[in-house]
Amino acid sequence: MKKFLKIVLCILLMIIAIVLIFNSQISNLMTQSYHPKIDKTVIQKNINKPADFDFSKTKSVDFSRVIKAKLNQSHIKVVGKVIIPQIGINLPIGKGIDNNTLSLAAGTMRADQKMGVGNYPLAGHHMEDKKVLFSPLYYKAKVGQYVYLTNMNNIYKYRIYQKKFIKATDLSVIKNTKNKIVTLITCDATGIGRLMVRGSLVDTTSYTKSNVDKIYAQ
Repeated sequence: MKKFLKIVLCILLMIIAIVLIFNSQISNLMTQSYHPKIDKTVIQKNINKPADFDFSKTKSVDFSRVIKAKLNQSHIKVVGKVIIPQIGINLPIGKGIDNNTLSLAAGTMRADQKMGVGNYPLAGHHMEDKKVLFSPLYYKAKVGQYVYLTNMNNIYKYRIYQKKFIKATDLSVIKNTKNKIVTLITCDATGIGRLMVRGSLVDTTSYTKSNVDKIYAQ
């Protein structure tokens, strides 16, 4: 019996050691495995639900927060999708900026924002892995590239016209505007400041399977 318990204990210690060594890689894989159902019915149910927009509660992503987010992923209020084909971003959009949402998706930053109307700001984490969440914005985003938003009714095409570093305290960039723009926010390399990428609306088309296939293929 003692020998058996020692074997079990050794196995558990090995598992814990592996998790501790590879927790970053495991977190990234768990984040990338989040593929919620996104359709008109789901979005319609979520669009008017209350959400958390308290920036002071937003924390950096770590292994425990990703685990918690995966366990509570059904609570994320999916309201659309953001796609930037040229840099490999293809993420669900969740309503609000609570930690569960931002651990697995991009999050809306105002309660009243609407795709294709005024300023549509989104927040996303910058991770060590250059392919996860909004990390590609920091490393690959360039003026002239296209950002696509969809609520499964329409596809909104924006052309990036600005990539700029701002202070973390500068919340003026999420305010609504007369111009139809998208504002994407993530951390800079230090984690102290913020990177802002902005695009202006250039086209709106009806959501169809063929249109989405063309976007993915770019």
